[in-house]
Amino acid sequence: MIFAEKKPVRKQQKVPAYLVYELIDGKPIYYREYKSVLNKSKKIEDIMGSSTLQAIIIGCILRTLYRFLPEDNYWILTNEPGLHLDLRNNLSGDILIYEKKRLAGSDINTHYASAPANIAIEVDTKADLSVLTFQEYLKLKTTKLHNFGVDKVIWILTAPRQVVVALPGADWLLIDWNKDIEIMNRITFNIGSYLKKNGIELEETL
Repeated sequence: MIFAEKKPVRKQQKVPAYLVYELIDGKPIYYREYKSVLNKSKKIEDIMGSSTLQAIIIGCILRTLYRFLPEDNYWILTNEPGLHLDLRNNLSGDILIYEKKRLAGSDINTHYASAPANIAIEVDTKADLSVLTFQEYLKLKTTKLHNFGVDKVIWILTAPRQVVVALPGADWLLIDWNKDIEIMNRITFNIGSYLKKNGIELEETL
């Protein structure tokens, strides 16, 4: 009797927890380019940061919020604040806006927030999209946030230079970023105008 030679089983490399960007439906979503950290061609700091354009856009929005939102009534959270939806879902964000009555001082601790923000703002994503397309990821994450109780989700997309404004139960809007976009309470931002005013010229896209 001839026995087929068994092929050696390749042991799958375990991904460390610090490379997990989010948890959605119990499945880890890793940081973009996490495999480069595993094969040691990049360091963790190389894949976790924002581009200069993303950082400038976040700064633009924060300046606007700090100027017009009363500190006595609102928290403005940034630096990748986390949201704990349930045991199977932990999401990350760029900017979360909370009324203080939603996130009281007694809720502030060393854990992710477990209360829905009033508004979540995202600038692109740091998520690995080898399994999901960006459109699938955007829809899935936005729906999760809406179901959790977030009132509005705003996505700023730097490649097409557009902004998605998503309200639960309504058609999502896709808006050119050269137009005024309302965050809340008539507070608006205009990415195109801000970049132009500060002498930032981007290469033309197709």
